[in-house]
Amino acid sequence: MNRQNSSPLHLLGAALVVVAAVSAASFAKADDQETAALLQVLNNSKVSMAEGVQQLTKGGEAAISAKYELDDNKKLSLSVYTAEKGLAEDAEHNVLKEFSGSPEQSPWAPHAETFQDIPHIARASEHLTLVALAHRPLADFIATAQKQNRGKVFSAIPEVQNHRPVLLVLVADQAKVKEVRYDLETGQLLAGK
Repeated sequence: MNRQNSSPLHLLGAALVVVAAVSAASFAKADDQETAALLQVLNNSKVSMAEGVQQLTKGGEAAISAKYELDDNKKLSLSVYTAEKGLAEDAEHNVLKEFSGSPEQSPWAPHAETFQDIPHIARASEHLTLVALAHRPLADFIATAQKQNRGKVFSAIPEVQNHRPVLLVLVADQAKVKEVRYDLETGQLLAGK
């Protein structure tokens, strides 16, 4: 076996490609009924996504993605992935977690789960790598998207587009979803649908 092809960086790169493909496929196959159900309860949130992210990042912890979703009981939940040791530590030497809980009461009181399974670790590792390239925190991108768009930001997930790190932001405006992308390195708005 070629030692160069079995290096940790090579394996991480291969894992990230697989996760990106699975994430894209999952997003593309998202159930329209589930999205519609989410949009119906989204305005029940008393905690904005930016507020939830800011709450978690008061120490050295860094938010690497965030979204509102329906939990296993079909209740509204705010989910924020974090890197406990911040953006300066790579995924191998960091603690990758998800904070989630109902945003329907303020203050938001999420519970934390440290990732142990390969799909979550791989996805969070990709998010950490991409957000680490940004020159401003995730909360700033979310606040910018909220100011620039009518409706409510309900998802901010980093991804690779045309070999560049971008942040895909979804905005709900009544029953419609708008996609907005920001270049994570420059902070510039790329496109919107």
